[in-house]
Amino acid sequence: MKFPEPIPVKEIASMIDAKIIGDENQLALGINEIHKVEEGDINFSDVEKYFQKSLNSKASIIILNKEVACPEGKTILICADPFRAYDSIVQRFRPFAPLSNAQGAVVDPSTIIEPGVQIGTKVVIGANCHIQANAVIHDHVHIGNGVVIESNATIGCSAFYFKKEVGKYFPWTTGGRVIIKNDVQIGAGCTIAKGVSGDTIIGQGTKLDCQIHIGHGVEIGSNCLIAAQVGIGGKTIIEDEVVLYGQVGIAQNLHIGKGAIVLAKSGVSKNLAGGKAYFGYPAGEAREKYKELAKLRSITST
Repeated sequence: MKFPEPIPVKEIASMIDAKIIGDENQLALGINEIHKVEEGDINFSDVEKYFQKSLNSKASIIILNKEVACPEGKTILICADPFRAYDSIVQRFRPFAPLSNAQGAVVDPSTIIEPGVQIGTKVVIGANCHIQANAVIHDHVHIGNGVVIESNATIGCSAFYFKKEVGKYFPWTTGGRVIIKNDVQIGAGCTIAKGVSGDTIIGQGTKLDCQIHIGHGVEIGSNCLIAAQVGIGGKTIIEDEVVLYGQVGIAQNLHIGKGAIVLAKSGVSKNLAGGKAYFGYPAGEAREKYKELAKLRSITST
């Protein structure tokens, strides 16, 4: 998530009542989770054993709850509750805006918007799109040209992402976006979650069947085919020309290589190399899985 303009670190410190260690003239360009950070970003850690991961990342500003040595060129902000400080910054720059109060949406005049469509704040929809009846497009979604979104699809729902605390789960404020590139088709009843702080991306020419769920921060490449009832866990990366047959389930934080094919009802729990077909639970190369099934049948028939 990037800020509209650079923000002095002293202003950030004032927002969260934090002590500054290191470069007091730093400018904050955005705020991101550890796997998404870029130079100029804010990150946080509230568990000491993970401090170094944040300090050694590309983040320029790190929110911590304990004073430590500050690496050269970085700034540390010390406060009592880094997570809530981080979350409050996201809320400040991505404030909740009910659909009924949506403002600043930009829709190309050539695009067809059917009755009952709801469009959120700062949505951008390109040329020659077709948004069918009762679809919901939440705030900060960017849609390219020639995109079809069928009825009752929900684009940009909140990330299913929580911080575990004693006796409860505390939701992270969703500050990311959904980016849908040119010539994508999204079937009826699909749900696509925004990234927690980064973007969920659907690549050019990719086609989604009905009733598919795409988790937060997923990146899907170009010209992929995804059949009905597929579920893809958060932050998984799927390269170009991947085919996922019906009811495939893919766990979070995985990488699926270019041209991989995953056959129906398979469960993917590990990274898959491109250019191969996979089947089963846990998914493995289809040829090997079919051999295993043949051996099982031969054992049970004797």
